[in-house]
Amino acid sequence: MLKFGINKLLFHIWIKKDAVTLGITTAGHDVLQFGLASTPAMFNSTLTEDEINHLPVDGAIMITASHLPYNRNGLKFFTSAGGLNKADIKDILERASRIYEDSSHGSTQELEQASKGEVSNVDYMSIYASDLVKAVRKSAGNKEKPLEGLHIVVDAGNGAGGFFVVIPLLPYLHYLFLSNAPFLVLELMLFLDQDKVLKPLGAITTGSQFLEPDGMFPNHIPNPEDKTAMKAITQAVADNKADLGIIFDTDVDRSAAVDSSGRELNRNRLIALMSAIVLEEVFVRLVLCSICLSVAHLFYDKGGKHHRFKRGYKNVIDEAIRLNTIGEESHLAMETSGHGALKENHWLDDGAYLMVKLLNKLAAARILNPNVGSKVLTDLVEGLEEASVTVEIRLKIDQNHADLKGGSFRDYGEAVLKHLENSISKDEHLCKAPKNYEGVRVSGYGGWFLLRLSLHDPVLPLNIEAPSKDDAIKLGLAVLTAVSEFPALDITALNKFLQQ
Repeated sequence: MLKFGINKLLFHIWIKKDAVTLGITTAGHDVLQFGLASTPAMFNSTLTEDEINHLPVDGAIMITASHLPYNRNGLKFFTSAGGLNKADIKDILERASRIYEDSSHGSTQELEQASKGEVSNVDYMSIYASDLVKAVRKSAGNKEKPLEGLHIVVDAGNGAGGFFVVIPLLPYLHYLFLSNAPFLVLELMLFLDQDKVLKPLGAITTGSQFLEPDGMFPNHIPNPEDKTAMKAITQAVADNKADLGIIFDTDVDRSAAVDSSGRELNRNRLIALMSAIVLEEVFVRLVLCSICLSVAHLFYDKGGKHHRFKRGYKNVIDEAIRLNTIGEESHLAMETSGHGALKENHWLDDGAYLMVKLLNKLAAARILNPNVGSKVLTDLVEGLEEASVTVEIRLKIDQNHADLKGGSFRDYGEAVLKHLENSISKDEHLCKAPKNYEGVRVSGYGGWFLLRLSLHDPVLPLNIEAPSKDDAIKLGLAVLTAVSEFPALDITALNKFLQQ
């Protein structure tokens, strides 16, 4: 009999949680319900050894839409080997379809009568958070409160990241009167009424914001790449005169930080910072996504080796794992979105653990100097070469346009890329990357651009990095010249950028 951990992120998905639970128990397997949790915690539950709480589980399922609207909720699946890939998901869907067709087309009465597995509630977030606390204390020589005196504010963006600090109960009292499921309200209140990470480590957390889960995201999109979100945490740091700010995405698999001066530590800066911290510990190969370039020079200076791979956090993580299997030591896999994984943490894509690595650095430094602040972090990325212009432009393919001639948007997109590649070869100012894992990547005018085809959508994202706006426009014009010959491609956004 197998055990599965089930998470429900927000109120809108209780029904999905119940349906998944019914399906698993009907198959004769037990279910542990974790309540509100983070995506990294769900994966971690397949590794945690805790016999009292029936851990580890054999598989974990996360119900989440990440930073997308609540009506985009779906399922993430994990085993101890990591998140399931596209082929695994396809297999699950095909099996589910066959089972549905062979049954009474989803008759709940038949399922309920066949129910065999048991359902238990487990406060797994407390177990997971306790491990994070232990990691920070260990880095500081097992000091009980290594962050004592540090003022750290957290912006959870109304997602699941509030467990890093205390969450007030008051905003949830009205659910006692509105909910028809009081046991779920009690479960939520137990989750909210706990200080799980920063306060046990001695940090001051006043000024932390948007800690209450709300799938409507009333304050800002919980996304470390979003300008409004980063402005919110930067303002919170300034208003509270904090030493450090931490921001999470909805399900805490991505994160970013802000130092005491208001400098954002996200995207390339976070990659550079994490790389510097890891390179202090071991010589490593660093697997980064296809648009991470400006940090590469920093790696070479510190003795690391940069391995650029295609975008997608699962892609870079899987590539890092592959390199280790062939004897090429790799310890860090990241992309600019804020996703990151470390070998020491089982290649778990964990935004909370990334922030713990920053806290480890702070805690260790404060043993030598109790007055040290977040400058110890920003000093690590001093000298990072950053482009003055960084932009992503999405070129949409009109699937109903006659120019597709009945073909797929993917075929059309590939034709655009091939034409661009041929055009670039005729321009002496531009040089195509000799080795690239996706799309067409080109250097020139002191910068670069990458045009690639989205995995799922009829879109060609164009990324440009350049030392000046003029140089960025020259790169953009090179793309425009080539893609203008494809009428089904909407180049409005590119034209708007070039005309600014």
